[in-house]
Amino acid sequence: MALTGLFLITFLIGHLLGNLQLITKTGEEGRRAFNEYAYFMGHNIFIKILAYVTYISILAHAILGLYLAVKNKQARPKNYAYNKPSANSGTASRNMAILGTIILVFICTHMANFWYKQKVAETVPLHTTQKTVALPVGQDPMSGQPVTGNFDITYYYTVDGKYESDYGYYAPEKAYVTIKNGQISGVHKTMEDAKRFKVENHTELIDKSTDLKSGEAAKDLHTVVMNFFGQSEQGQPTNQYALWAVILYVISMFVLMFHLWHGFASAFQSLGLNHKKYNGLISFVGKAFAIVVPLAFAIIPVMIYLNR
Repeated sequence: MALTGLFLITFLIGHLLGNLQLITKTGEEGRRAFNEYAYFMGHNIFIKILAYVTYISILAHAILGLYLAVKNKQARPKNYAYNKPSANSGTASRNMAILGTIILVFICTHMANFWYKQKVAETVPLHTTQKTVALPVGQDPMSGQPVTGNFDITYYYTVDGKYESDYGYYAPEKAYVTIKNGQISGVHKTMEDAKRFKVENHTELIDKSTDLKSGEAAKDLHTVVMNFFGQSEQGQPTNQYALWAVILYVISMFVLMFHLWHGFASAFQSLGLNHKKYNGLISFVGKAFAIVVPLAFAIIPVMIYLNR
């Protein structure tokens, strides 16, 4: 119980550092940074092993917690004639099973909204962006100088950190063009015909002219998170229940705060790592961690919602 708890505490730190990019970096830089982080977390072999250990730890921690709660209840089927638990224990320590159950429900819904969409349902859109680029459209008959026009070009952002041009739109002529290596390689009437790539296996970019794989597009989990908490990005619909999502997320973080308030120090005690010389420091660090980490998590959806 103590070991799984301490492991999950270290997981919280890493998860928080990654999630803070949602509010510390903005615009295309923020999308790129968070999506790179999400890809790394899902594909690095060491991180993948840690992820499976985390899943097992969450289940083990929940099962052991419920088991201990039941055993404690069975050991004392009747209350004492005089029962004043607040005299020797705090509210958090007396309700660890309830707090842990609420946190488990939060984890399940959190994974359903993000992890499941990314890993199982494959409903996360690909990372695309638009840039206006000046490209030659002809030649001035008098001077012989090239004439340029502004094209709205759509790019895929790939997992190796590159932008691969897909197609462009030239408003004055209402024309779609295929863009390859920064040059116009074809003019078309429809967007579908102009697209340079077709997407296979959810992320593979296949060049339609050669039928060869050109790269792997990154998934845009950043936009999914932003839309879920109320920001409209990349033309994706926002969550109509975003305010409730933020409120429930913040409440869950306060529940986590109470759970950690007792759990951090008690984990060290359960492992026998307590000494009167260090107990004060462990208690201080534990309570500071219990406040700072959940509070930092709670700030993220609040800031996203307020900046919508």
